[in-house]
Amino acid sequence: MSDSEEHHFESKADAGASKTYPQQAGTIRKNGYIVIKGRPCKVVEVSTSKTGKHGHAKCHFVAIDIFNGKKLEDIVPSSHNCDVPHVNRTDYQLIDISEDGFVSLLTENGGTKDDLRLPTDETLLSQIKAGFDDGKDLIVSVMSAMGEEQICGLKDIGKN
Repeated sequence: MSDSEEHHFESKADAGASKTYPQQAGTIRKNGYIVIKGRPCKVVEVSTSKTGKHGHAKCHFVAIDIFNGKKLEDIVPSSHNCDVPHVNRTDYQLIDISEDGFVSLLTENGGTKDDLRLPTDETLLSQIKAGFDDGKDLIVSVMSAMGEEQICGLKDIGKN
């Protein structure tokens, strides 16, 4: 091979940061997070069954999808590993709401983030719109997990 040849690699991979990490099913508690059917969920109920004659103790998880609110259930042997999503909450200042339902947010380093839609939750949506229309300084909490992001909370920092 000569030095004049250029190599182009098509890569669909990201930086290698995993969207989930393994955790033993028996150690996951209520209010923790778990991946069920490929969706990040918050655990609302955990029950553990005793070991059978030939088996493992089983953990029965009831969890709510953190983005769409659907209830999901899973039963896993307590000694097995489950995927747990990396869940982050970040606060941004609301700058603008566009006509097509996207919001413009101010990041900590002074840039803008324009790729988030308004939340589907009616009460949160009406609070954001009402506060924005009143000219209040609003801080929105954005929850992100497994490559998805959604506005999940709102604070009014008020005028000084």
